[in-house]
Amino acid sequence: MDPLVIAGKTFQSRLIVGTGKYKDGPQTAAALEASGAEMVTVALRRVNLDRSKESLLDFIDPKKYFLLPNTAGCYTAEEAIRVARLAREVGMSDWVKIEVIGDQKTLYPDVAATIEATRILVKEGFTVMPYTSDDPVAAQRLLDAGAAVVMPLGAPIGSGLGIQNVANLRILREMITSVPLIVDAGVGVPSDAALALELGFDAVLMNTGIAGAQNPVLMASAMKHAVLAGRQGYLAGRMTRKLYASASSPMEGISK
Repeated sequence: MDPLVIAGKTFQSRLIVGTGKYKDGPQTAAALEASGAEMVTVALRRVNLDRSKESLLDFIDPKKYFLLPNTAGCYTAEEAIRVARLAREVGMSDWVKIEVIGDQKTLYPDVAATIEATRILVKEGFTVMPYTSDDPVAAQRLLDAGAAVVMPLGAPIGSGLGIQNVANLRILREMITSVPLIVDAGVGVPSDAALALELGFDAVLMNTGIAGAQNPVLMASAMKHAVLAGRQGYLAGRMTRKLYASASSPMEGISK
């Protein structure tokens, strides 16, 4: 047993998945099942809250998955705060993934607005999981604001470029030990997810890497196994790097 613990809540899976960009509800449900994820993010601004009509929520079993509303599509702290409050008001959750975009082309986060929204929502009793840059100073400010986790991007949202700044992520892992660290955004293939866990990150959050694959359900399964392998590799401890070769079968004790 190697659980992920966030704000006192325990999860067995270290893969968190989004629910956007799938072709339809049944494919969404199949991909979630294949991923083995226990926590799924839902963009409240894209959900039909009129339950008399078909909604994304019809394909997500709340008894099986922990719903994490997110503030995707928000460009100010005020917008993000309003969406978080609405999610709680309609009974979804008092947990929220805060996402405040600062630039429409790159979808990079507005860090100052993210910190502001985090501080206000934490005071209102929310468990806040902020999407942010890989800046160690910003991470510290989010911790000061009461964030339950820190979720730096691996690469721009939806790019599939994989982790672009390993050095900063290593610094973050060394610097932050009080809350979980989760790579959020940029994962394209299973090896990206494995690398995040091998670096010591506690989990990885992704959407397009699965939903944008030619076979999303198969990719979801691959990501599940990659996260498991990456975590086990981190816990096992890698061998020491050496400049020169070292024989797999040492010569000592071999008769001539």
